[in-house]
Amino acid sequence: MHLDDADVRAYQERGWTVVPDMFSTAEVAVLEQAALQVMERPGPEVGREADGSPHVCWGMHLFDERLDALVRHPSLVEPTKQLLDADFFVHQSRINMKQTNGSIVAWHQDFGTYHRVDGVPDPRGIMIAVFLDDVTHVNAPLLAVPGSHREGLVSTAQVDPTSPDFEAVSKYRYDITDETMSRLVEDYGLETITGAAGSVLFMDMTVVHGSSVNISPLRRLLLYVNVCPTDNRGETYERPEYYAARDFSAIEAGAPNCLLAFA
Repeated sequence: MHLDDADVRAYQERGWTVVPDMFSTAEVAVLEQAALQVMERPGPEVGREADGSPHVCWGMHLFDERLDALVRHPSLVEPTKQLLDADFFVHQSRINMKQTNGSIVAWHQDFGTYHRVDGVPDPRGIMIAVFLDDVTHVNAPLLAVPGSHREGLVSTAQVDPTSPDFEAVSKYRYDITDETMSRLVEDYGLETITGAAGSVLFMDMTVVHGSSVNISPLRRLLLYVNVCPTDNRGETYERPEYYAARDFSAIEAGAPNCLLAFA
């Protein structure tokens, strides 16, 4: 599958595009089952809420063949190669579940950490999100600054040692300062990113984004696959492999039914 001209133009101008109905109900069911099982892992790759319930797992495709099949699904591989005009590797994958009254994610750029911590040289890469739940305005959707990818690396970002998840996650996350966020929103605006289950978001990894607490009773389960061209690989190895790739080989598309084989 290739993106149409409108999707490519939206990606280039806004910094992202959402493509509906890329995965069927049966494929979403396979991925949901895999995600929930992997989230039960006891290791340090799983981040937890204050009550101990899991809300994120990094390196998901390293731990489950169904999630490994996802990163090779042609519905992800072909549009990604189209947007990057290059072969790519998976720099990081993760499961993210927004539960009721769970964690927030402060304003940041994924590339901020990938550059400062992992040594990824250039701001060339895509954050891909597969929606396993309907994402609406009420269950803590991603909030993003359209056009912020034109800024490249936002320089005024800082690590927040007072963050509740500092030891586990946010010691690696460079949050955008309030002053910079005010200026970005004034210059570019702010939008929610919504879509039905089975939709896929393709977002430039320099887009400034975050999400608020989910105060609704509606879960929001997403799978993320963050990729870079094979010539834009990390050059430092401070973080474990589940955070940042050690395998820089190009991802090749699998069969169109690679997920349904697990149904």
